[in-house]
This record gives sequence, structure tokens and C-alpha cells, in this order.
Amino acid sequence: MTGNTRDQFLFKVYDQMFADINQHINVVWQSIGVVVGSLALLSLAEKNIIPIDVSFSLIVILIGWMAANLIDSSYWYNRNLVIIANIERQFLEQKDLKEIHYYFGAHRPKNKMITHLKVQMYLGMAIAVLILLYHFYERVFPGLCQPIEFFEPLRALPYLAVTVCIFTLLRLQKKKSSDYDEFINNSPGKPIDATSVSYGPGHGFPKPSEPN
Repeated sequence: MTGNTRDQFLFKVYDQMFADINQHINVVWQSIGVVVGSLALLSLAEKNIIPIDVSFSLIVILIGWMAANLIDSSYWYNRNLVIIANIERQFLEQKDLKEIHYYFGAHRPKNKMITHLKVQMYLGMAIAVLILLYHFYERVFPGLCQPIEFFEPLRALPYLAVTVCIFTLLRLQKKKSSDYDEFINNSPGKPIDATSVSYGPGHGFPKPSEPN
């Protein structure tokens, strides 16, 4: 591959990586979908079209689906950022760390989620907590003092759903973090001396007082 052809290829990859990043961070519609879906399920439960326990379980699963997409989007964002930085190192020099930007000098050390995605994750968690508190107050708490023969297994369904979701999300997060570490180790990019730069939370690094 000639020099000009290689440069053109890298520019195309560079543009595509940014397009992929935009695709994975523009997931606000998922948050909107969770809110709308939750309201719809609550309405169905209120009209006794589906049991309230099933309705709340579906809301939990819906939130879990959103969280899984956010975790996956976070991985693709961080991975593509590494590719972008590696391409930039082919064209930028050490002095460009000061003259242009310092991000290409070091890759994000961990597969940390950016704030844009965290905000949506917090929204999902808040909805889930409120839903479970309301369900506990309406469906579980009144039956705590009743004899065991009045126990309805269906009431435990939302808590079973949240347990499965948490377990699945933790496994997914662990896998994506492992995938990111593997990518960093196998494709570290062209070496560049970035000792003149002080990296911090703005690029995913911990504060000086925080452990790595």
C-alpha cells in the first residue's frame, strides 16, 4: 500500500470511527422509550389488562435492556476512541500534545462510561428504584403480617427480574471491560512520549488521590 493510499485509508477509518461514536452516544431515544414504555405498562396494570406484578417486572426488564445497551455503547465509544488516537499518532507529533490536544498521547486506562451515558443510566436506576419501592409498598408490605398460606408467588416476580438483570449486567460489564483491556494490549498504537502531559478525570484517569 503506497503512502497516499494508506493515508486515504486511515482518513476513511478515522471518519467511520467518529460516525460509530456518534451512533453509540446518540441513544437518548432509549431513555425516552423506557419512560414511555413504563407509563404504558403502568396504564395496562391500572386497567387490569395485565397483572401489576407482571407489569412491574416488564418495566424492570425494559430498564435492564436500556442499561445493557448503555454498557455496550460505552465499550464501542472507548474502543473507537483508541482507534482514533492511534490514527492521530500516525500524523501528529509530540508537540501537538500542547498545540492541538493531549488526548491522543494516552488511551483511557479503563472502560469507563462517559457522563452522557451515565446520566441515562442514572435515569433508568431511578425509575427502577421508584417502581420497586412502590411495588413493595402496594404488594409486599401488606402481606407481611398475613399467614403463609396467603403468599402469592407472583408478587416476587419483579424482584426475581431485578436480580437476573443485575447479574446479567455485571457479567456484561466485566466482559466489556475485559474486551477493552485486550484491545489496548494488542493495539497500543505508535509510541509517543506524553510525560509532559498531566492526565486526569477529563480523560478517564483517576484523580491523584484515587487508586487506579
